[in-house]
Amino acid sequence: MVQIIEKVINNLKVNNMNGYYLSNKEELIFLLKGLIPENSSVGCGDSVTLEELGIFEYLRAANIDFYDKYKEGLTREQKREIYLKNFQVDIFISGCNAVTTQGDIINIDGNGSRVAPMIYGPSKVILIIGTNKITQSEEEGLQRVRQIAAPLDAKRLMKKTPCVKLDKCINCKSKDRICNSFVKISRQFDSNRIHVIIVEGSYGY
Repeated sequence: MVQIIEKVINNLKVNNMNGYYLSNKEELIFLLKGLIPENSSVGCGDSVTLEELGIFEYLRAANIDFYDKYKEGLTREQKREIYLKNFQVDIFISGCNAVTTQGDIINIDGNGSRVAPMIYGPSKVILIIGTNKITQSEEEGLQRVRQIAAPLDAKRLMKKTPCVKLDKCINCKSKDRICNSFVKISRQFDSNRIHVIIVEGSYGY
């Protein structure tokens, strides 16, 4: 596994992105303190990984301007305002569905609010994944996204889709379908924009 992680990090660098490997989650907050300066504006994507790693709690307590989409009592329109603000934040932080050994970042999204700021807007994007998200190829990454991540996320969101019952994607046409946008990020112009943090262990979907 060490050689695979080294390959991922090396190829992220080739693709003008940054990769980090942490052997345990306790090292994560220390790294984030270095990547997120005080008084920064920070937005986030929907992420079980960030929740499991305690990142949302850290962001709420940090000396930053955090646009918290999980704040209780937010209306649908207020959440949409936060999604739009995420294009203008200094830093956008999220999980992602798969990272290949070729250094490609693969995601699937329902309304695009998570993947859109990864592509454009914030001057820095921090993506946090467990080692369970590493795949050997783009094809394997898409398979992982469709057959593992999407059904589990549809269950979490209580969607009325076939995958919730079948535990697999059948490329449905359901109104509740969350597999709407497939995005692969292969390279960046700015070598200091995207930072992928790989944490040892299985986190998120």
